[in-house]
Amino acid sequence: MLLIYTPQSTTRLQYICKFIFEEVLGTSYTLTIDEVNFNDYDGFKINYSDIFLEEIFQIKPHSILFETGISEQDVNCFVHKEHKAFFKKENAHYPFDVFAATFYLITRYEEYLPHRLDMYGRYAHENSIAYKEDFLNIPLVNIWLAHFKEILQQHFPTIIFKQKPFNFLPTYDIDMAWSYKEKGLLRNAGGFLKSPSIGRLSALLGLSDDPFDSYDFLHGIHQQYYVKPLYFFLVATENGMYDKNILPDNEAMQLLIKAHAEKYDIGLHPSWKSNDAIEILKDEKAVLENISSKSIKSSRQHYIKCTMPETFQYLIETGIMDDYSMGYGSINGFRASVASSFLWYDLSTDKITKLRMHPFCFMDANCFYEQKLSVKESVDELMHYYKYCKLINGTLITIFHNNFLGVDKKFMGWSNLYKDFISQVQE
Repeated sequence: MLLIYTPQSTTRLQYICKFIFEEVLGTSYTLTIDEVNFNDYDGFKINYSDIFLEEIFQIKPHSILFETGISEQDVNCFVHKEHKAFFKKENAHYPFDVFAATFYLITRYEEYLPHRLDMYGRYAHENSIAYKEDFLNIPLVNIWLAHFKEILQQHFPTIIFKQKPFNFLPTYDIDMAWSYKEKGLLRNAGGFLKSPSIGRLSALLGLSDDPFDSYDFLHGIHQQYYVKPLYFFLVATENGMYDKNILPDNEAMQLLIKAHAEKYDIGLHPSWKSNDAIEILKDEKAVLENISSKSIKSSRQHYIKCTMPETFQYLIETGIMDDYSMGYGSINGFRASVASSFLWYDLSTDKITKLRMHPFCFMDANCFYEQKLSVKESVDELMHYYKYCKLINGTLITIFHNNFLGVDKKFMGWSNLYKDFISQVQE
């Protein structure tokens, strides 16, 4: 067991030590404020203080883990082992406070500070240190901790770490179940007048598949490659500017949800409106539970509409235990700089919560609408994230939408991209 000395055992320090040592590195540890017992201990030891203790592995602490409240932090990056780091500390066994820096990134500390919003009222990714310092496209925390593990092994050759395997989780957001089907006479008539289409008529007459209907295609992939996906359904009870799915009182929509709930894990895709009204969120969760006959414990925000800390406080109050919104709806990459799940820390109350965050790093819509990438460029980006997550034994979570994987000419090539990718991941 690893014993860590600290002059003060705070909630922040307890939280980040549990994440680093138990969840990522897979080794046991104990925090102590007793310097005498620490010196007498005959096992593996880390001195997390400014006090010099001869021949004991030392990390000099940054103040953030001993503070309360939220304030501007001096985050100046330098290069360590070919990657960016910050909270630099001189004359210690480790060149920066990896505990504090990891805490800063995974708690999304910077999102509590004054910042610019994007066109959808979300935290703009351009605010983030990961974007400014050009490490948004790598799981920097996992890279730091892999190196930290190597250094600990050099100091403590007999220490045991339990390596977690690489994991891949494909997820789907069903927020436009069909392009034409089940939209009713008025919506289809209006759509036809705006953009006349033989394809619309053919799909409505049952002569061809709806362009967004990729459900059988996906089910075939899952069976062929033994994939266990997670589906998120938007069940807003009324349509709005950003909530445009088939309403949940529609029989076909209910059958679609039930069919997937019987085969796969499903979660809630909270509507745009629900982000500002917890009662709407609770109603939508109840609707999905009613239709699926399942207890819903997972969610991902529609349009990745998140506000710190209110969005996640609402989810906890509604009974959600696992959230998959930790990423950007404007660019691909690692929003929290990590490819591992972690418990959400509420900085507004300085409390560890039971809500587990599952970061994603790739979404088809970001490639197509935001980054304006070709199919080939999107493949290259997706493979980049796959290789990095596999390298550090992290978890790769991808987001695809049914409309990208159907037969709509607008998204030509995406279904082949996806099937080829799944075949490589599952080799």
